[in-house]
Amino acid sequence: MSDEPAPASRRGLTVLPAGPDALLLEVSGAAESGIAEVLALHERVRAAVDRGEGPWPGVIDVVPAARTVLLHTRPGADLPALGAAARALAASPPPPSSPPAQGEVEIVVRYDGADLAEVAAMTGLAPAEVVRAHTSTLWRVAFGGFVPGFGYLVGGDPRLQVPRRESPRTRVPAGSVALAGEFTGVYPRASPGGWQLIGTTDAVLWDPDRSPPAVLTPGTRVRFVDIEASR
Repeated sequence: MSDEPAPASRRGLTVLPAGPDALLLEVSGAAESGIAEVLALHERVRAAVDRGEGPWPGVIDVVPAARTVLLHTRPGADLPALGAAARALAASPPPPSSPPAQGEVEIVVRYDGADLAEVAAMTGLAPAEVVRAHTSTLWRVAFGGFVPGFGYLVGGDPRLQVPRRESPRTRVPAGSVALAGEFTGVYPRASPGGWQLIGTTDAVLWDPDRSPPAVLTPGTRVRFVDIEASR
């Protein structure tokens, strides 16, 4: 009989093998509810790894995504025990609220994006109201992806939910601040992209010589600041 953990689900959590040294934890929620579940699960897993009890010391990296959390382990880690611990963690009552494990960063923005007027038209807001909606919310990095240093931020004003562009740009400048769906994000380097551009920032969000290289790590709270209002 194989000792590899079989797919299992409890209270919406599915545990899947992901190669010899990893487990994939998949939540059941879709779209916004799924991301909220991932955020909560990521915090609880990180806390368990930091405590170092049971099988959790075998985890060397925790990587959240839109609906999953990947547990990367040391070779030889007890994956069945880790899967059982993850299911128990997901099924247990939520812990008392505590200060966020990650910090808060401010990103100063010039709201001069090429799509600001179009976003205003789609949302029924004036451009200045789009800016106020974007800066009045404390956003949170749900997960990273696309290119190194790019964070998918959630928790914003729901009025700012707009679709991606029908025709993506072949080149989006580094530092572009953008919206797509429920997310906002900042392009850390020039790249193709299909999000709606509302501003630009000089913040360096990815530097391989810095520790950690990324400013926008999962769980980090982010507040955008209008450069005009800060003068």
